Amino acid sequence: MDTIQMEFLIIKQIGIALLIGMMIGLQREMHNQKKGEASFAGTRTFALIALLGYLSSWMQSFVPHFLFVSFGVFGFLVISSYVIKTGKGKHQGATTEITSLITYIFGIMLYFSLDTYVISLAIVTLFLLEIKSDIAKFETFITTKDLSTATLFLMMTFVVLPLLPDKMVDPFEVFNPYKTWLMVVLIAGIAFLGYVAIKILGNKRGVYLTGIFGGLVSSTAVSITLSKLYTIEKMFSKNFAGGIAIASTIMYLRVLLETSFFNLALTKALAISYLGASMVGFAFVFYLYRNEKAHKIEQIEVNKNPLALAEALKLGLLFGLIFGSIGIFQSRFGDSGIYIISFLSGFTDVDAITLSLSQLAINKISQEAAMNGIIIASTINSLVKLGIVFVLGGKKLGWLMALFYLLTIGALLVGLVG
Repeated sequence: MDTIQMEFLIIKQIGIALLIGMMIGLQREMHNQKKGEASFAGTRTFALIALLGYLSSWMQSFVPHFLFVSFGVFGFLVISSYVIKTGKGKHQGATTEITSLITYIFGIMLYFSLDTYVISLAIVTLFLLEIKSDIAKFETFITTKDLSTATLFLMMTFVVLPLLPDKMVDPFEVFNPYKTWLMVVLIAGIAFLGYVAIKILGNKRGVYLTGIFGGLVSSTAVSITLSKLYTIEKMFSKNFAGGIAIASTIMYLRVLLETSFFNLALTKALAISYLGASMVGFAFVFYLYRNEKAHKIEQIEVNKNPLALAEALKLGLLFGLIFGSIGIFQSRFGDSGIYIISFLSGFTDVDAITLSLSQLAINKISQEAAMNGIIIASTINSLVKLGIVFVLGGKKLGWLMALFYLLTIGALLVGLVG
């Protein structure tokens, strides 16, 4: 690298260090101004901290151990500032002090030409600094039990999953421990997003948000809950129908998401059918939304964490049974065996059969058979939910949902034929 290129690189790195330091310092300064507190460091100081990290790394080439001494002195100043602050009885949070140390390290990383990583980490740092109020809100809704089950699940995923054998382990060659638990991770992960969203927004933001986020967890559960609530508030039939409809529409999108994890070719083949059904579903929901007033839900309680170990084991068992049964039924009955399993699966769940067929369609069954099986399961599951609405919600709500399912299932079948 010639002298001009070297000088340009140094100027570029110093410029990035100053810019990142100023951005972080500005965020800290604005945050402390809102709270009416004195700031440990502001825009200029954070820019100088990043520059100090860069220059200390540079001087290391000329003065042995310079970086080590510089970091020690800077760390001592940060700790002293924190001790003085807490000694005066002020708020004992150490966010700004920790952020200053991170900014110093950013300067070091820039000297070693880790520009891309620094920029990405700086964005993440700014994001975390900005969402403090949202995190506090999140903490008020998540219970200790929720945290415990999530922690256990993470351990099962990142500690146990890598240890499981990725092969059939039984004499009948129907059970693969690794793939079974991997399906649990995917299904429960999607469900947990919906669970958290419901706990934060669902109880107070109305029927439609409940439908959107509930659809990530279970459109069947949404159908049961809103059908029961409708019997109390019968004047809001279109609103409750809209909530159930949007949850079922989210299910169609969820199927595409799940197939994309393992089989993009199958996702593309299903895209016309399921995107068509989704568009029809959203149009139906929009019509209902525009033709009835909003209604608040205060009665819904979310008590079932989808990451609870018992629920995860049930999902794993269901997937394992379906995955193995498909192979047995296909060997005896051909594609008809796949359709039998898909038909039966639709009465309880769409996720497990979708993920099973997505994997099997890679090299064990035909893509056409997988497509037909997933659509059969989706259709049966939709009809089951329609039956739930008629039984629990009554005829008026039931006929509204019958029109929804007629349109969306029709779109599924038209897309399949096309």
